[in-house]
Amino acid sequence: MAEIVNLRQAKKQVARKAARAEADANAAKHGRTKAEREIEKARAEKAARDLDGHHREPD
Repeated sequence: MAEIVNLRQAKKQVARKAARAEADANAAKHGRTKAEREIEKARAEKAARDLDGHHREPD
């Protein structure tokens, strides 16, 4: 005998897989990991501190 399949659930499962595949592709194309964002933020903050350290004080 054939296995009984609920079409509503099957359609939802296919839609979830397609959405997940699209999300993974977008993340690979555009996304950065949390660690990469934190490193970038730390580098920007250090560059700003270094730049501020080079300012001359007004007389």
